[in-house]
Amino acid sequence: MNTIEPYCKGLEAIHSPNTGIVDWGMVARVMGDDFEQMGGELKLGQEVESFHEQAESVVIKTKQGEHIESSYALICAGLQADEMAVKSGCDREPAIVPFRGEYLLLNPDKQHLVRGNIYPVPDPRFPFLGVHFTPRMDGSVWLGPNAVLAFRKEGYRWSDFSFSELFRTLKYPGFWKLALKYTLYGSKEMIMSWFPRLRVNELKQYIDQIEASDIKRGPSGVRAQALSTSGELVDDFVFQRVGRILHCRNAPSPGATSSLAIAKHILDKLRIEFGLDELSDNRGNQKISNEGTG
Repeated sequence: MNTIEPYCKGLEAIHSPNTGIVDWGMVARVMGDDFEQMGGELKLGQEVESFHEQAESVVIKTKQGEHIESSYALICAGLQADEMAVKSGCDREPAIVPFRGEYLLLNPDKQHLVRGNIYPVPDPRFPFLGVHFTPRMDGSVWLGPNAVLAFRKEGYRWSDFSFSELFRTLKYPGFWKLALKYTLYGSKEMIMSWFPRLRVNELKQYIDQIEASDIKRGPSGVRAQALSTSGELVDDFVFQRVGRILHCRNAPSPGATSSLAIAKHILDKLRIEFGLDELSDNRGNQKISNEGTG
């Protein structure tokens, strides 16, 4: 450990030499380009208003006036997964409760302290992992994330607030069961979110040379966390079918790392649910059958 991460303190470590770092935004854009080259069409800036099922198809109507018709519909809506399910006639459970993960940035003059990804051993008493040290492709080093309740689905800052969305979260019985179970943990996370320098003691458990003056606020993301009515964080796939619509209401973390495997699993689920022996692209020259992928 002293050779691989000489500035990191610890008793023992597991080395993963094949772990890599990517620009996920770039990966997603390239996947979108590949999809379009195969004949697909991306419609951005559309908000789903309703679903209408017909004898041989389903029509998705958007608030922007689009009517999108297809034989079947696969809905992977992330933060809006429960809203899309309700619009198509499903129950809200499991509800999506948005948790914001906030990162800190390590000052450039201390970035040499982190050579690769450093993860703590997870504490099984708590639902989220501890602080990560994550070097990025641009040379920056992200520290975090924490986990705090977001006050709206797209709540990337404390100032992002929606009364209706927050009220929906607060009236969900599963939220209060989770909150009561992790009251101390959640309160600590919120306080350290308001005062980021309080997290330095946690960082110094791993790299002692990091001081309060070495960190500043960084980016944040919102995790689309499915929560059961019993207050349990759902950590596996949740599929729900209604007619010609298949909802993927939850997918296990890490989603980006596992994206290709997740896609294959969803494809298999589509085959089973709709009895599709063969799926192909619009050009018909690349086919995916039950025997494998091509």
